[in-house]
Amino acid sequence: MKRALPGVGKYTSLIIATLFVLVPLSVLLFASLKDKQEYATTGPLTPPSNWFNLDNFATAFEQGDMLSGFVNTTIVLVISLAGTILIGTMAAYAVDRFNFRGRTLIMGLFLIATLIPSVTSQVATFQIISGLGLYNTKAALVLLFMGTDIIAIYIFIQFMQSIPVSLDEAAMLDGANRWTIYWRIILPLLKPAIATVVIIKGIAIYNEFYLPFLYLQSESLISTSLFRFKGPFGAQWEIIAAATILVIIPTVIAFLFLQKWIYKGLVAGAVK
Repeated sequence: MKRALPGVGKYTSLIIATLFVLVPLSVLLFASLKDKQEYATTGPLTPPSNWFNLDNFATAFEQGDMLSGFVNTTIVLVISLAGTILIGTMAAYAVDRFNFRGRTLIMGLFLIATLIPSVTSQVATFQIISGLGLYNTKAALVLLFMGTDIIAIYIFIQFMQSIPVSLDEAAMLDGANRWTIYWRIILPLLKPAIATVVIIKGIAIYNEFYLPFLYLQSESLISTSLFRFKGPFGAQWEIIAAATILVIIPTVIAFLFLQKWIYKGLVAGAVK
């Protein structure tokens, strides 16, 4: 009996956690399949009368300009991730491989930067973006996404410490310079860390609402497209639910295909 109790507690906790995840998603799915009248007259957990009602999805895709949102999001996402990987891996390589004055200070400043809430620096950030003439452009978002991810640098540093310095020394004996060592040796060996950063950072950029809403009001990203259905006299919640489902689908597909990289990268980074 005593041996069975831990198993019962384990499965009970898993069932409860599953319900916490599936119930909100079920409410969202049910709402997306109801028309306006049915949504107003039925409960959130009441299944829709017509499971094949896709009118809300069509309305959300057309009126929400979600195709343009997906395209703009993809552009910002790809450029931001490429910049984050280059800047993060180069910074990690310099901090881990070079001994220079102020190295400890730089690491301390990185740590302090993670402790400062981003909201407190938004006034200064907005002034800098406006002064550079980047307001209301995709370049503003790309610059902000590339320059605010200190966690990525820490992940790269943790993986970098597991790469033997002897590889650098052997390459230098063969006549390789620092750039060749970084590009041909270090960067390929950082693939697990790069995959981890791409997944974590990619999902964060995809779901980000505040920065696109503040710095890019003339164009829609996928996160701000949902805001089109919120008006001064109410909201079309059944259409918002359908649009939310459309937004969630790419994230779920990406997670299903890349989940092994998430687990491997996080575990490897934790033990290195």
